[in-house]
Amino acid sequence: MYSNYYRPQKRIFITGASGCIGHYIAEALIQETDYDLYLMVRNPDKLRVDLEARPGINLVQADMREIDKLAEVLETMDVAILTATAWGGAQEVFDINVLKTIRLMELLNPEICEQVIYFSTASILDRNNELLKEATQLGTEYIRSKYDCLRRLSRLPLASRITTLFPTLVFGGDEQKPQSHISAGLPQVLEKISLIRFFKAEGGFHFIHARDIAQVVLSLVENPPEPSRPFVLGNAPITVNQAIEQVCATLDRRILFRIPLAPWLADILIGLFRIEMSSWDRFCLNYRHFTYKDPVNPSSFGMTTEYGTLRDIVKDRMNQRGQHLEPVAQSPETDADAAQSYEG
Repeated sequence: MYSNYYRPQKRIFITGASGCIGHYIAEALIQETDYDLYLMVRNPDKLRVDLEARPGINLVQADMREIDKLAEVLETMDVAILTATAWGGAQEVFDINVLKTIRLMELLNPEICEQVIYFSTASILDRNNELLKEATQLGTEYIRSKYDCLRRLSRLPLASRITTLFPTLVFGGDEQKPQSHISAGLPQVLEKISLIRFFKAEGGFHFIHARDIAQVVLSLVENPPEPSRPFVLGNAPITVNQAIEQVCATLDRRILFRIPLAPWLADILIGLFRIEMSSWDRFCLNYRHFTYKDPVNPSSFGMTTEYGTLRDIVKDRMNQRGQHLEPVAQSPETDADAAQSYEG
């Protein structure tokens, strides 16, 4: 017989569970909670989590385009974690990232659902964490769709319970999880670091690993913020030059000299090699510093950030490829979203 304090098990619905971030979130919730999980995927073959690891793990094979078919399931959910996103194709991107995402939130029961954790992108924010107007004017279809969806959230019945997350550059992926777009390109960067190390460029950014994102989500699930508020996901900002220095220090590559890569020189190289650049690419090249106010990571919630430096990222990548990395003494100066239609 249950006590008067018994609360039914929390039910959590996750979209995009077969994507990079989705895998890490599903793994964290499976291993560190006993909540009832509903993992929504289009293709079960792409989901590489142990569905038999414990009771309460439910596979939901469905497509965001037909989200209304899940109305009865969605109205019973305590938490919805929305990571599914479409990357390319104008109509598909708008349909999935805006219309169907909004429709899913409308199908949640305001009397039951305590929190929606919605994944956007930091690319639509300026340095003061306000909407970046160029994102909707010049952004890719994906970026414009995220901008559009964010502006619609305030009209929803659950608006006050929506926690919007804005990931910065996301690393992640291993033998059991798909790689993020940034991690997929990391080997090429490491191969060219012998040349890259001799250039300097103005710019700054944040990054975060998907495993650390999962820990932030776990904290938010267990302690919903009141009132709900947005969070930029990332480690402390780092300049492009600091990033090159950290990678070189990790790989034991000396930097003997550096040539400033001025904007005019970049323009010459773009023209010389006939590099095609979109309006958004050109804007990013000129904007340079994609940095934000008050980024959060696991340490912001009293947990350990597993990948707090680029050395952690590079070391993890090298270990995955079976390349042993010897410890490298750090100098004070160096301590400073398309291959598939959508992740659903």
